[in-house]
Amino acid sequence: MKQELKQGIEKAQKLGATYADIRFTRRDFERINVSGESITGMVNSSDQGVGVRILYKNGWGFACLPVSSEAELRDVLPEAVDQAMSIAKASNAVNKQPIELAPAATMEAAYNTSVRIDPFAMKTEDKAQFLLDALAEAKVAPAITVNSGFIRLFKDEKYFASTDNSYIHQTNVQTGGRINVVATAAGQAQTRHFRDHGTGGWELLEQMNLRDKAKTIGEEAVQLLTAPSCPHETTTLILGSSMVALQLHESCGHPTELDRALGSEATFAGTSFLNPSDWRKTRYGSDIVNINMDATVPQGLGTFGYDDEGIPAQNTPLIKDGIFYNYTTSRETAPRFGQVSNGAMLADGWSHIPLIRMNNICLEPGDWTLEEMIKDTDHGVLLDVSKSWSLDDKRVNFHFGCELGYQIENGEIVSMLKNNAYTDLTPHFWQSCDAIANKDHWHCWGRPSCAKGEPVQIANVGHGAAPIRLRGVSVGIHE
Repeated sequence: MKQELKQGIEKAQKLGATYADIRFTRRDFERINVSGESITGMVNSSDQGVGVRILYKNGWGFACLPVSSEAELRDVLPEAVDQAMSIAKASNAVNKQPIELAPAATMEAAYNTSVRIDPFAMKTEDKAQFLLDALAEAKVAPAITVNSGFIRLFKDEKYFASTDNSYIHQTNVQTGGRINVVATAAGQAQTRHFRDHGTGGWELLEQMNLRDKAKTIGEEAVQLLTAPSCPHETTTLILGSSMVALQLHESCGHPTELDRALGSEATFAGTSFLNPSDWRKTRYGSDIVNINMDATVPQGLGTFGYDDEGIPAQNTPLIKDGIFYNYTTSRETAPRFGQVSNGAMLADGWSHIPLIRMNNICLEPGDWTLEEMIKDTDHGVLLDVSKSWSLDDKRVNFHFGCELGYQIENGEIVSMLKNNAYTDLTPHFWQSCDAIANKDHWHCWGRPSCAKGEPVQIANVGHGAAPIRLRGVSVGIHE
């Protein structure tokens, strides 16, 4: 494989490439859907191919072709190189803006996800039965009318070579799933779900204690049927870590992507309120808010060895002591700030060009316990678990619905709440944060569904989060 890719790079250089990289990727994917006591669907796919990216003067070109076997690569690769160069030359003819790439070290490396139990080596019926057994625990009452879920398994094996004389072989394995419960009574329905994913093997699913989780969410769905609605008011809000994960994704992960801030990417809720001219000047949150992009978090769904430009995974501070500190960058965009890439260029398989993508967006833990936060709150609500979300195209205004809520009075939880929601402006929200839970409450939640680009690409990302407390946030909905 190394010889074939190196020959492709040499051909690109002979054709006049300013820069070139080649990725051969083999992807295996499996998903098992269940509902009640039955398997309702299965997907088991595998594909492989090569993607070639070439910079010719000031023009980018990308071409990709499927490859049925590694032996076929030597026949396919020259054609892909020719196509990519043709596109790059056409791009250069119309682009008058100079393109400068930040330097990158030569990398000769290998990386493999740590896997204790290979999920792809297990029998399909054993994997399905594991989920069916867990879901059976959700049938806690006749009001439970839906109990369903899925298991998702993913493996990417990549071979990368570039004109920087880099050659990298890495394998990334991801495992996770979701369980859903719906309770109905008297013309209403209440939903609860649990989901999580990470890099690792089947051991991750075993660590999730899905049987206990299914029973708990079944009980909560039934209790929600008779719970009062979340009051519509401006109050103190405590968010559980699962909900903080979504908040990090939408109001920090996407706004700090530099291509959005520059206006070159605007799909799926648009651009960014973080202007390049405000770099390292804008107050994003309170002094205790520190948010990093960290592709090295153990078992994080956004964890990898090297990005698709051959840049090593790293930990980058995005928000430092409440101040907007860094963007998520590429080799092309980082020089605008006199920096090198922070390793965030990723492609969805061999058939897509790399884009700037978040990996693990993580809030640093504080020194509170969740119990201390509640006890220190005279009046407020605790909300958790995403149900709906809506944002404007600069990621300033947002409105999130939550499955689970609790009323807090005089430092104690006094009742469960349903029909929960909160809304705010991103800077006000994070600047009103006055407490963050400690590392014992911190978890890196995996979310394998981040969409970006045209044609759309899906990224698998993680969000390290602990519960937080915020003052003066609008909660509830008009009824």
